[in-house]
Amino acid sequence: MSPPRPIARGPVPILRQSLGAGWRALGGWIVGVAAVILLYLPLYPSMNSPELAGMLDSLPPELINTLNYDDITSGAGYTHATFFGLIGFALLTIAAVGWGSAAIAGAEESGRLELTLAHAVGRAQYGLESAAAVLVRVLAVGVAGYGLIWAIDAPSQLDLDPVHLVAEVLAWTGLGMLAGSAALAAGALTGRRIWATGTGAAIAVAGFALQAAANNSDDLEPLRVWSPMHWAYGRSPLQEGFDPAGLALLWGGAALLIAVAVIALRRRDVLG
Repeated sequence: MSPPRPIARGPVPILRQSLGAGWRALGGWIVGVAAVILLYLPLYPSMNSPELAGMLDSLPPELINTLNYDDITSGAGYTHATFFGLIGFALLTIAAVGWGSAAIAGAEESGRLELTLAHAVGRAQYGLESAAAVLVRVLAVGVAGYGLIWAIDAPSQLDLDPVHLVAEVLAWTGLGMLAGSAALAAGALTGRRIWATGTGAAIAVAGFALQAAANNSDDLEPLRVWSPMHWAYGRSPLQEGFDPAGLALLWGGAALLIAVAVIALRRRDVLG
C-alpha cells in the first residue's frame, strides 16, 4: 500500500488533494464518455431510415417503452435513447458512485481518513470538500459531454437545440450527483465502502426499474413519481427544455444527502 499523501496547504485542502490525486481517472471517464458519444451519435443519419422504423415496429412494445425508443427516429429522441437515458446514464452513475464511496468510506477503510482528521481538518470541512470533489468531477464530465455533442451536432444531423441540450446535461449530471451523494452519505453513516457502493447503485437501479415499470403498466403509473429517472427525463428536456421541478428534486436530493453525510461524519466514531 502506498503511503498517504500529505495534506495540502492553503484553502480547500481536501478538495485540491482529491482532484489532484484523481485527475487521471477523471480523464479516463471523460474519454470513455467521449468514445460512446462518437460511437453512437454519428450513426444517426444512417439509422434514420424506413428500415429502422420497420425494425422498431417488430420489437415488443415493452422493450420500446423500457428503453425509451418510442421517439428514436428524431435527433433529440435518438440522442436521449442511445446516450443520456442508457449508456451515458450508466457510465456517469458508475463513476459518481465510485467517487462518492471512495471519498469517506474508502478513506476510512484505508486509514487515510483518521490521519487526515488528525491534521486539524474538521469533519464538516472534510465532508463538504469531499462532496465538492464529487460535484466538480460530475460537472467536468457533463461539460465535456455537452461540448462534444454540440461539436458533432451538425455533422451528425441531430438538429439539437443548444439550450435544450444544457437542460438535458443538467438532468443527466443531476442523476449522477444524486447517486454519488447517496454513496457519500452511506459511506459516512457506515464507514464501509461496500454499503456506500451498494446504496448509490441501488438509487440508480431503482430509478430505472420504477421508470420502466411505469412505462409498461397503467396500474403502476403512480410509481413514476418516485423515480429519479422520471425527475430527470419525464418532461423530455432535450425536446422541451428545462424542468425546474425535476431539477429541484435531483439537485435538492443530492444536497440533502450531502447534509446527511456531513452530520453523520461529525457524530460517528471514525475507525482507523
